[in-house]
Amino acid sequence: MTASVSTETPDVDGLGQPTGGGWGDYPLDAVFVRTEARTVSEVVKRIDSNRYILDPDFQRDFVWSNQKQSKLVESCVMRIPLPVFYVAEAMDGRIIVVDGLQRLTTFARFLNNQLKLTGLTNGEDAGSSHELEGKYFKDLPLNLQERVQDTQLTMYILDAKAPERARLDIFERVNSGEPLTRQQMRNALYNGPATIWLRQAAEGEAFHLATGGSLNPKTMRDREAINRFCAFKLMGRQKYTTGDMDTFLADGLNRLTSLAEQERAALRHVFDKTMLLNHYLFGEHAFRKSLSNSPPATRSVINISLFEVCAVTMSENYILDGSDRGLLRTTIIDLVKNENFAHAITYSTNSTVAVQKRFEMMEIALVGALI
Repeated sequence: MTASVSTETPDVDGLGQPTGGGWGDYPLDAVFVRTEARTVSEVVKRIDSNRYILDPDFQRDFVWSNQKQSKLVESCVMRIPLPVFYVAEAMDGRIIVVDGLQRLTTFARFLNNQLKLTGLTNGEDAGSSHELEGKYFKDLPLNLQERVQDTQLTMYILDAKAPERARLDIFERVNSGEPLTRQQMRNALYNGPATIWLRQAAEGEAFHLATGGSLNPKTMRDREAINRFCAFKLMGRQKYTTGDMDTFLADGLNRLTSLAEQERAALRHVFDKTMLLNHYLFGEHAFRKSLSNSPPATRSVINISLFEVCAVTMSENYILDGSDRGLLRTTIIDLVKNENFAHAITYSTNSTVAVQKRFEMMEIALVGALI
């Protein structure tokens, strides 16, 4: 039995966010998740040896209070069963925590004597004593230390070989904390040189000038836009043939990771020059449909598809090195007014047809104008 579900739904603001679920083409009974049991002690040893990835960027704002961490340890001492943990295999064999980051961080802190248990008495009992209150792991009697260490954790492990869309869909379904965007998921699954590059580019002055800081860094909308630039720049729009943006962006991160450090630095230089060029040409309307309004109106939201096609196409050296910028500006404004181009950056923006159409039209327009 095979599921074939299209996720190419209209995206009226051109942001490129999936608006419906779709598992792609693969057997519905395929096993992408396996179950394993680990003790707290075993998991903490692996955390200490850097076998677990506990610090994906999107989780830094979601830190449990000391009291909540203490309550978790108390639950272990009381032998209260814990919810399951969802983790994913990274390409390098390490384990990425999908759901349970705060709990595992708590265990690591406690067993390493970095967490003092507090807040275990509540309300009317506040004046009473609690056997665990104020204790570090080293302060517990041996039997309670072992009770925490031997607590069984059930791990659901997402296979590294699962199709990209399935990995992201499963990631999305099981995460019980703050809802995550697809880019936040990619940032966790592909944590490394590529995601560091995206973060640094997003924090750069050139990108902030071009976008006006209007792409939300907390949800990583800024990094998604830059991820698109990298994928199309490094692999070429001709490689986009399936309409599966999730896989394409993941492949782009893998390609970015495979570059030498010098090559990544060169790509960053090109990216920053392209951002500055767009800011010079369009000011606060860069990458927005409002750049075509005359006289200029209130700026519209950034259109990710317009960002993608402008950034990639305008990053060519012949455009960056001394082209007639006035003619370049007029050409792009006229193109955004074109009904076919406008449709390609507004509706079903991740479809193969829309992607190829907007790149083809932009390339033809610039070549014709700048010969």
